[in-house]
Amino acid sequence: MTPTFHPRLVNGRFGDPAVFVEILHRREALLFDIGDLSALSTRDLLRISHVFVSHMHMDHFVGFDALLRANIGRQKVIRFIGPDGLCERIHHKLQGYDWDLADKYDQDLVFLVTGLREHEAPRAARFRFKRRFAWEVPIPPPPLNVEGFEVHATFLQHHGPCLGFTLSEPAHANVWKNRLDELDVEPGQWLQRLKKGILAGWDDKVMIALPDGRHLPLGQLRDLVKIGPGQKIAYVTDVADTPENREAIAELAAGADLFFLESRFAAADADQARHRAHLTTKAAGEIARAAGVRRLEPFHFSPRYEKEEEMMIAEVMAAFEGPESSPATEAAGALVD
Repeated sequence: MTPTFHPRLVNGRFGDPAVFVEILHRREALLFDIGDLSALSTRDLLRISHVFVSHMHMDHFVGFDALLRANIGRQKVIRFIGPDGLCERIHHKLQGYDWDLADKYDQDLVFLVTGLREHEAPRAARFRFKRRFAWEVPIPPPPLNVEGFEVHATFLQHHGPCLGFTLSEPAHANVWKNRLDELDVEPGQWLQRLKKGILAGWDDKVMIALPDGRHLPLGQLRDLVKIGPGQKIAYVTDVADTPENREAIAELAAGADLFFLESRFAAADADQARHRAHLTTKAAGEIARAAGVRRLEPFHFSPRYEKEEEMMIAEVMAAFEGPESSPATEAAGALVD
C-alpha cells in the first residue's frame, strides 16, 4: 500500500515538538504542535492548512509567528484546534503587532480557531487579516475533521489539560497497475477522481474522463481500484504516567500504523519524570504495546540525553517489544532506528 500520510519530525527527537504531515496527491499539509519551525521551508509553511495543538507551553507554540509571517499576504484559511484557551492565546499573539498596512493587501488570511473543552461545547473564533485580526465571535465551531479524513482528540493530563490526536482515513484506495495497462490508459490526476468517487460511494453511472479523451462510467472502472484499510497516525506528548492517561492513550492510539509518543526521560529517571509529569522511555514503550500500534516513533527526549540517543531508543523498544516480541513489534523496532 502506498501510504497517504507522510509525516516527519520537524526537529528530530530532541528539539521542539512538531510533526509535519504531507498528504499524498494533495497540496495541503498538517502540523501537530507548533514548536520551532525554522527547519521548515517557506514552501512547507505555505502548505499548512490545519494545526493541532496539544497545549500552549512555549516549546509547543513558539512557531506561531513563523507560520503567521510566511502566510501574510496570501488568500488562505488556516484552522487551529487545541484545548480551551487557544482562542485567547492566538488573539493575544496577533494583537502584539500593528496591522495598519492590512488595507494595502487584496488577499485575506483567515485563522479559524477552535478551543476544545472536556465537558462543554467547543469555543470558536475567527481572525481575519483584512479586519486587523479582530476577534469575531460567536461563530459555530467548524468540524474537527480534515476533508476526507477523520481527526479524533482526547483529553489527557500534563500539569493541566493536554490533547492527544489521531489522524486516519476511513479506507484506502490503490490502483491495480496491471489492470490499468490492460485498459491501455496512462495514470494521472484522473485516478484521484476515480478513487474519490469510489470511496465516496458515487453512482456507477457517473462519467470519468480519461487522459486519452474517452469518458467511461465509474462502474466500468471499479475493478481498477482495490479498497483496503485506511492509515492511522497517533500523536501524544507531555503527559503524566497515570493509569487514567495510560488507558486513554491506549484507546486513542489503538491499532495505529504510526505512533509519535513522547519519551522525555530515561527509565532510571522515573522520579524526575513523575515530578515533571512526563513519560519515561519504559512507560512509552509499554503504552504503545498496550495500544497494539505497528510502529512507534519516540520523541521529545530531554536534552540531557543528547549523547545517549541510541540508549533511549533501545529502552523504548525493549518495553515496546515486551518479554516475547512478535514479528510486528520486531519490525516496528527496526523502523524506529
